[in-house]
Formats: sequence, C-alpha cells, structure tokens
Amino acid sequence: MVELTVVFDLDGTLVDTAPDLIDALNVVFVRQGLTPVNYAAGRSLIGGGARRMLENALKLESRPFSAGAVDRMFDEFIAYYADHIADRSRPFPGLDTALDRLAGEGCRLAVCTNKLEGLSRRLLDALDLSRRFAAVCGQDTFGIQKPDPAILSRTIEAAGGDPGRAVMVGDSGIDIATARAAGVPVVAVDFGYSETPVADLGPDRLIGHFDELAVAVLELAARTP
Repeated sequence: MVELTVVFDLDGTLVDTAPDLIDALNVVFVRQGLTPVNYAAGRSLIGGGARRMLENALKLESRPFSAGAVDRMFDEFIAYYADHIADRSRPFPGLDTALDRLAGEGCRLAVCTNKLEGLSRRLLDALDLSRRFAAVCGQDTFGIQKPDPAILSRTIEAAGGDPGRAVMVGDSGIDIATARAAGVPVVAVDFGYSETPVADLGPDRLIGHFDELAVAVLELAARTP
C-alpha cells in the first residue's frame, strides 16, 4: 500500500462541467442583451474560476463594462449556476473505477480547484463524489488560487498528506504550472478544456481515459524518493 495523496483539478478533469458553466454564462449574457458564447469558445474560457471566465467572455464584446456591471453579472452568474450546477455536468468516463483503484492502493484523494469551494462541494455532493475526497479546496479556501503553488501544498496538508508524496492530476497549463512550482509530479488528461494541447505542456504523464490513471499515478509514486 502506498502513502500517497492524489490531488485533482475539478472542471475538465474530474467532471465535464462545461455544459452548465456555458449555459449559466449565456443566461447572463442574454439578460444583458449580449450575444451568447458558442460552446467551443466557452470551453476554452474555463479553468481560472467563474469571475475570470466571465471577464474573458466579456472581452469578446466590443464595448466596455464598468466594474460595477461586471460585479452584478458575476453575482447573477453564481446565483444561476448554483441552482443548475449539475443539470448536465457529469463525471468523465471511468472516474469511479479509477478512484476505487487509487483508494484500494491506499491513496488519499483531494480536490484543488479555482472554483469557489462552496460551488465545488455543491457539485460533488450532487454527483455523489464528495465522500471520496479528504479535502476539497477552492480559490476562496485559502484566499489563493492556481497557479500559486501554495494552494496545492495547503490542499495536500488539509487532506492529511505530505507534499513530498503527492501527485497532481489536471487538464491545463495552469495545473501543470502549479504542480511544477510546488515540486509535485503531474498527470495531465487530454479530454479537458486546455486551449493548448496538454501534451505540448510537458506533463510527467499524459492519459486519454481514466482507465489509465492508476498506472500513471503509481508509476510516478514509485519513482519519487
């Protein structure tokens, strides 16, 4: 049995949340008389948290918005999204089996996300996933967010783990940069929301399905001093 903490990103890694995030964004846009964001463009906006997603979507518009207007749209986004957080969001295929395998190997599991912690827990509760994780930390948990490596280190500690015996699993350059800065090996999934192919970003392992996760994680753990 290995004493290892496996820390997952949430959006685009554990769960395909794009349908509900983009729906919430477009509800707010329609209310403001703005053009809805198409699905492909919306996927590439996910990963930096809800406010950054909204701000980046607004940059696609040709007119400026005051800070107050952005704040109001953000509040509307959060309110709508919280009520529709798992209408269409689903775990990626093979997740349950992969988590079972890691738990069976003695791994403790955690979530480190730029999503707000309350929304993260609400989503994981709706999908019956919360029980699997020793810690769920969002951008407001410690007041820091990825790519600051401190959020990863503190998530590992919150789960009762050792940052020297941990592996990060994510879908984006932000996740890879966070893990690198924290000195934690990283597995990237290629089915997430990264605009740049994650294979080009130099993860320690790349997987295309959760069936491959346990082997990738345990291989990295075996080579960690």
